[in-house]
Parts: sequence; C-alpha cells; structure tokens
Amino acid sequence: MTTSPRASSRFTLSIRRAAALAGTALALAAGLAPVAEACTRAVYLGSAGVVVTGRSMDWSEDMRTNLWVFPAGMAREGAAGANTPKWVSRYGSLIASGYDVGTADGMNEKGLVANLLYLAESQYARPDGRPALSISLWAQYVLDNFATVNEAVEALSREPFVVVTAALPNGRAAQLHLAVSDASGDSAIFEYLGGKLVIHHGRQYQVMTNSPSYDQQLALNSYWEDVGGTVFLPGTFRAADRFARASFLIKALPSKAEPAIITAVPDHTYDNQAVGSVASVMRAVSVPLGFITPGEPNIASTLWRTVSDQKNRVFFFDSATSPNTFWVPLAELDLKPGAPVKKLDLTGGKVYSGSVAARFEKAEPFTFLPVKVD
Repeated sequence: MTTSPRASSRFTLSIRRAAALAGTALALAAGLAPVAEACTRAVYLGSAGVVVTGRSMDWSEDMRTNLWVFPAGMAREGAAGANTPKWVSRYGSLIASGYDVGTADGMNEKGLVANLLYLAESQYARPDGRPALSISLWAQYVLDNFATVNEAVEALSREPFVVVTAALPNGRAAQLHLAVSDASGDSAIFEYLGGKLVIHHGRQYQVMTNSPSYDQQLALNSYWEDVGGTVFLPGTFRAADRFARASFLIKALPSKAEPAIITAVPDHTYDNQAVGSVASVMRAVSVPLGFITPGEPNIASTLWRTVSDQKNRVFFFDSATSPNTFWVPLAELDLKPGAPVKKLDLTGGKVYSGSVAARFEKAEPFTFLPVKVD
C-alpha cells in the first residue's frame, strides 16, 4: 500500500495542529488550580428514552461507603444549627454514602440522579440570616424533594438556604460541586464560586470532573473537540484531561442497539447495552487502584463507580476493590412512607454479585455531618 504525498501532508498537518492545540490546552491547564480529588461524571443520551448516568469516585483512602435505602416520608433537618431547613422527603432514594456522614451519590424513585464531586475552587456564601444547610445533605436534599432537574433548578436558584461546609473525617475540607440529571436527559451543574451560586442547566452539560470551575472545564474541552477524539486525546489523570476523554467517549457511543455486540448483552436489550457502554466509559477514565504520582498527592485511586439506568430505575455499583459489579432495581425496594431505612454493608472487603435488593437489612440511618454556624 502506498500513500500519496498529498495525503501524507494532510496527515502531518493534522498531527501538528493537534499537537499545537494540545500544547495550548496544557498551558492553560498548567496555570489553573492544583489537581483535586479526581472524580468523573458522564450522562449518556440514547434513543428509546434511554438515559444513563455514570460516575467514578476517586479518593485518597477507603471512605467506608455503604448503600442506603431512604423511603419517602422521612423527617429531615439540615444539620446546621437552629436556623436550618426542615423538610419531609417527598421521594424515596437509594444512595451511596461517604464515611456514613453524607450522601455522595444516588438516584430517587423518579429517576433523578445526584452526584457530588470535589471542586477545590468552591467558596460558599457566608451565613447571612438565611437558613443554613450542611453540605453533607446537599445531594440528599435534591433527591428528597425533586423529580426533575428543572424542579431542582427552579427551587435552588432562589437560594432558599446557604450551604455550609466542614472538614471531612479525613481532615479534608468538603469542597464540592453538584451534578444532577433526570430521566428525560436534562442536566444541571451547581457550583459555589466566590460565595455565589452558579448554575449550568441543559442537556448539553453531560460531563463534569473536578478543577477548574465548570466554565473553564468547558473552555478547555473546546480545544479537544476541535482536534477530534479519533486524532488525539489527552491521557493523564488530570481533571481537564479526563473531561476531554469522557466527553468524547460518551458522545461516541452508539445510540441504538449495535448488531455486532448486542448478542453478547444480557437479554439482548439495548437498555443493557447502554449500561455496559457507560460502565466502559467510566472505567476508561478511572485511576488504577493504588496508583500514586510523586508530587501529585491529590491524584487519587478510583474506589468505586456507579451507573444509574434512569429509564428502568436500576442502580449499578462497580467496586474497584472487588471482582464483581452488582445492581439494585429500585422497583424491588420499599420506598413508601413508613417503610424502614435499610443498609447494604460494603465495608471490609465484602463481595456481592447480581441483584442485591433482597440483601439490604433494616438499620438506623446514619447521622449527617453537622456543621457549626457562627
């Protein structure tokens, strides 16, 4: 096979252009804040009403995650002193905890998904007389109260409370931003920057990682979109690079049943193919277990991944420390008011497989991390 000089020249120019753009993006990234704890979230928008949200949880130590079933009708309070919001949960939810002091991830019975990711640049408003909400309840507040992203955006944009942060059990500050997606494919990103709430709302906001702030993540990613993912993609574990890879991969997935692979998918369904595809993307942007980079202490191993099938209301949990992925169909949980709180204990290296809805046990709910308000 021979290559014409013109074709060779075009290829060389393409590579040079990709390298130049990559250098610009890397220069921009180098001037931004240090890398933070490295999580990734991506929303897949398929055909036939298929919407699947995946996320990775990357952290510097075992955060002793467990799964919890919280029914509707639970009386809540915002764990931030006397002037704190109080509410009764409208919707039941299945959540993954962090240190059993807060909700890190979860899906409610309406298919609304909330994912908390680290953002070092977060600066929350100072208490100003409005009710104060502990950051440990931020995601749970959304899951308890809203069925859609639009409902959440309308309510939270009025800023009915201030979010107050505190130190996590490992001593790190809980500096987080929140991603929300629903069964229609709508999406929103909530960040507090310079004490102000910033919201990005729309189906186009499919991917989120960590630093920098979301507007800068989008700007950096525009360079890689111009290059094209089949030509060149950044390969490090930095947040901006993971954003570029996840953004390309999630949009490159087939949007209908793929004949070449559907025969290998459980039940030969497109819905299950989509779940497998999103799980593959989250693994592709994960940090290997035990990976340490000298001089970059905040690049952390992926501990677990979740994949939420929002059409069928099935929550998949993929632990990096065990050999199996397992799942929980929300239809097999009792989420009605008055039902007991239940827990699936994941700590200590426990291994599960298949559907585990029947393995949850009644438990006292954990105490959300309280904060002091001056």
